[in-house]
Amino acid sequence: MLFNVPQFINVEDKIVGPFTGKQLLWLFVLGVLLLILWNALDKAAFFIFAIPITLVFVAFAFYRPYKQSLISFVIAGIRFVFRPKTYYWERENSEGKKSVAKNKKTGIENDASNKITPEEIRVLAEMLDSRGKNNKKR
Repeated sequence: MLFNVPQFINVEDKIVGPFTGKQLLWLFVLGVLLLILWNALDKAAFFIFAIPITLVFVAFAFYRPYKQSLISFVIAGIRFVFRPKTYYWERENSEGKKSVAKNKKTGIENDASNKITPEEIRVLAEMLDSRGKNNKKR
């Protein structure tokens, strides 16, 4: 039995013509804000405030930097500015000694001065080939 797999699930649905719901919401809020400004200000002041406000709302509705909405891009930028950007480096060993870690499966010690013998390489190769199914220690 075949099942239909949904295609284009990351594409927003068009509600009115070529506009999505978010775009319509931004344009509706812009219209309401411009109506309030038209009634509150005289014509010269209205045009001074209306042009930048219109550009901002149209950018929020249609501009998509890096294939994400402008509002999420702005929020990510604000988070980046206000989050701490410090990284605290910590030494692995405070006494300055070499750290020697012992591998549990093979019994091989990892050390800067330790040389791996051909026998150890063969054991490791067998473990990788068998995918760890026969863990024979030699």
